[in-house]
Amino acid sequence: MKQVLIIDASPMFREFLKEKLAAENVSVETAQGHRDAFTKLISQLPDLLILDIENSVDDMMDFLDKKRLDPNAVHIPIIISGPEVSKEKVASLTQYGVIKYFTKPIKFDLFFESIGRILKLSFSMDTTPCVLEIHLNKNIIFIEIAQGMNREKMSLLKYKLTEFMDNHRLDNPKVIIMMTGLSLSFVDGANLELLFDNVLADKRIDRKNVKVLSLDSFTKELIAGHPEYHGIEVVTNLSQVLNDVVEAGPTSSIQELISDQILTSTNDSNDGSVEMRFYSDSGTAGDGGEMNAMAPGQIPLKIAIVDDDAVVRQVMQATFGAIKAQCDLFASGSEFLQKFNSNTYNLVILDVFMPGISGFDILKILHDRNNTVPIIVYSQAAQREAIIQSLSLGAKTYLVKPQKGEVIIQKALEILNGKI
Repeated sequence: MKQVLIIDASPMFREFLKEKLAAENVSVETAQGHRDAFTKLISQLPDLLILDIENSVDDMMDFLDKKRLDPNAVHIPIIISGPEVSKEKVASLTQYGVIKYFTKPIKFDLFFESIGRILKLSFSMDTTPCVLEIHLNKNIIFIEIAQGMNREKMSLLKYKLTEFMDNHRLDNPKVIIMMTGLSLSFVDGANLELLFDNVLADKRIDRKNVKVLSLDSFTKELIAGHPEYHGIEVVTNLSQVLNDVVEAGPTSSIQELISDQILTSTNDSNDGSVEMRFYSDSGTAGDGGEMNAMAPGQIPLKIAIVDDDAVVRQVMQATFGAIKAQCDLFASGSEFLQKFNSNTYNLVILDVFMPGISGFDILKILHDRNNTVPIIVYSQAAQREAIIQSLSLGAKTYLVKPQKGEVIIQKALEILNGKI
């Protein structure tokens, strides 16, 4: 049986790793602190060390020096997860047996791919396409699920939620699970149960504070048929969520509520240990935090601008040109739909009030096609109904014209980086 020693990992990261490794019949030991770690290292001589660093690699140099000087331990490979460091620093760690260095938050699938290569094991991974994103605003945790249900991400969710609550000292959070794009049946029952069981695993989450935004009848039937889910409410439109869980001040407008409380994350102080996005997810760019891996080439963003106002189209093209994005301009909804497919664009900027095929029509058509390309609605309409309808049909955010260019770029980058 293969053996792994996990050193100084946070509770969330440690328990998640133990569960996944144990499922593959890998023996796992943990250690906290340099002395405990080195004692266990030389007594067990594991096949792999996983070292989780909170602040600085320099804090572990004494341990690494002792390992390098011990003839029995020197050849044991190490995977490190830690803060961002220079490539030169990573290169200097190879003398200690460091094979991979993952910058936090790490991408789970890349991490286990590296573990599998070192241990010569093939980890079973659910490859179901799934977008599962989390953001936090005040005491509300938003969980968005699209495309499908991936059991790896459902399992990771339990630990990610606990990490969120620990980091932000949340004792009684409200949870909104947004899954309007999913159409499920009885074959998805086990995955739904895994989702709800993991959301409720932390006792700080009360069932009566969990809302599920879904148009799917099977989801509602499954919740109603499980006594342990009694109190979870399924709602079918965003306005119900706003009325039930979002605390509005006497002068708050619906635009302020949606922009400030639902679509804007306050979770910017700690991204946690592991990302909910995987490297293999569609649209994921970069090297996933894996130092020493060959990074793919940088591909410019491609953005569709759909607006019947020629001036707006030109301003948007100039705005995104500042970040070297390539823009295709469309003066009508029909022109856009003729060219659009999910592999063409990274982002769509869409007006809703246009002659012929409106932005609402486009949102509905793309929603019915299970579109995964994020859409920003950019419109002069500030009515509550227009905003709620756009978001219910899958728009990621709603911006009321006019906005400064830097505001639009910032919102676009937040969406593309998974912050919204």
